[in-house]
Amino acid sequence: MLSTWGAIGLCALVAAVTAAVSFFVISRKVCRKTSYMLDALEDGETNFKFNERSLRDLNVNRTLNRLRGIFLKEKEAIKEQEEYLSKMMENITTGIVVWDGDGAVRYCNNVALKMLGVSSLSSIRQLRNIGDGIDRAFLQVTPEREGRITVENERGGRTLSVACTRAVLSGKEVNITALNDISGQMDEYEFSSWEKLLRVLTHEIMNTVSPIASLSEALLEDETDPDRKKGLQTISSSSRDLIKFVRTYRNLTGLSLPMKRAFELKELIDSVIGLTKADFEAAGASCRYVGRSEDILLYADYGQISQIFINLLKNALQAGAQNVVIEAGIDANDITVVDVCNDGHPISESSRKDIFVPFFTTKKEGSGIGLSLSRQIMRMHGGSITLLGSDLSGTTFRLTFR
Repeated sequence: MLSTWGAIGLCALVAAVTAAVSFFVISRKVCRKTSYMLDALEDGETNFKFNERSLRDLNVNRTLNRLRGIFLKEKEAIKEQEEYLSKMMENITTGIVVWDGDGAVRYCNNVALKMLGVSSLSSIRQLRNIGDGIDRAFLQVTPEREGRITVENERGGRTLSVACTRAVLSGKEVNITALNDISGQMDEYEFSSWEKLLRVLTHEIMNTVSPIASLSEALLEDETDPDRKKGLQTISSSSRDLIKFVRTYRNLTGLSLPMKRAFELKELIDSVIGLTKADFEAAGASCRYVGRSEDILLYADYGQISQIFINLLKNALQAGAQNVVIEAGIDANDITVVDVCNDGHPISESSRKDIFVPFFTTKKEGSGIGLSLSRQIMRMHGGSITLLGSDLSGTTFRLTFR
């Protein structure tokens, strides 16, 4: 009996040792395979797969392959989300710049690059080359305080609002700066202010001057004294001139809504050149049209747009221009862009910011209404007119039709 129990015990011991050894071997295999898989995944390598044909390691290999599959699915989902976010960021109207505490730019969408007028942006310090103080504006803006910057580029000057928020990316705090073009809002506010002022001024002036003009004319009929009659004539004439002057400015607030229709831009320019032909011949000057795109169509008020070009051409002649070139084309965003260039005397730097302001003029006989009226017409058409540049090489006004 003892020998039988001894044999049984020995068999049990052998079985236990064998199981322990097998477990140890299998555990080492599992650890080795798991470690290999983790090292590969950490290095971004997913081109591996464990053999599921071997019955001995079938369960382990199948489990590891399943984990690999879950990882690949999650990685693909993250990639899709990143692509979706990237496309979304490229199709918004807000410029986004993500940068860290060292000033290094982590991300910048194309909208921000266009707003800032650069082809690439790797550091906030590069903004010093765009304009004075722009880099400081980025650094000084906080989540509690927004800022504004003015950027000059090929489209002229534009005002941008700058807002900031902060987040943590890869364990490091970053700044997310949002840029929005508020030039249109600023122009609208400026025009609204001028419109209100003009209405008040014209109303008050007309109410005051009209009775004076009527009364002076009535007194003239019965006046016999030569000196008094001369004085009354002066009062009457001055009053009528002032009334005429005020009525001119009423055009700024009484401009009718555009009667839009489709027409070819070349047709309009040819008509304008024909209307101003006598003035150009008298000045010994020339005007020509250059189309950078074929069949440029506008949907606008033909008469109002013609008035803008006539005004720009007459201004060029008054500035002593000998050559005027009207260039037109359609840009990558399907926006019609028209540049009116002349080689006349440049507009002084001190006057450039005020040329679209009502009442402002640099001419002795000017009314100061032409460019103000032109800007209002373009605004009513959803477009814009800006002074692109003015120096000894020439003066260029740009019209954009969206």
